[in-house]
This record gives sequence, structure tokens and C-alpha cells, in this order.
Amino acid sequence: MTKLELIDALKNEAGISAKEAASVIHTFFGLMSAALAGGDRVEIRGLCSLFVKDYAAYMGRNPKTGVKLPVASKKLPFFKCGKELKKRVDFG
Repeated sequence: MTKLELIDALKNEAGISAKEAASVIHTFFGLMSAALAGGDRVEIRGLCSLFVKDYAAYMGRNPKTGVKLPVASKKLPFFKCGKELKKRVDFG
């Protein structure tokens, strides 16, 4: 499902205009992004939790040349699936 499909589904489900639905979706994702950028954790019970993981610097290797080079430390967003979502997806 894309963001546009999500906006359309919200519009149809809530009976609101496309502009209002787009505003809700953009606000929702904007607030989630801002929280993660600020180092906060985002938790949606039953669905998922999102948080920022710190990765330490390490020595990497160029796969083509084999030359070792340092890789700087970094922070990346991490998605953890909730129990209810796991159960819904594992229907097989």
C-alpha cells in the first residue's frame, strides 16, 4: 500500500475529503519522523515500534577490490513488528 492508497482508504473509511485525509497522513508521518529524529521511540500497540539504533564504527571491506576502509558510526531507524501484526500476517 502506497501513501496515496492510504490517503484514499482513509478518505473512503472516514468520509472526509481527500485534502483532509492527506493532511492527516502527512501530519501523522511527519510527527513520527520528528520523534525518531529527536531520538524518541514511536510505539503503536499491536502494530509495531520504531526506534533509532546506534551502530558503532567498524572496518569494512570493498567487495570489488578487497581494500579495507573505515566505516563511520551511524544511527538508523529500526522497525520491530508487534505480536498482533505477526499473528495477522502469519495466516498460513
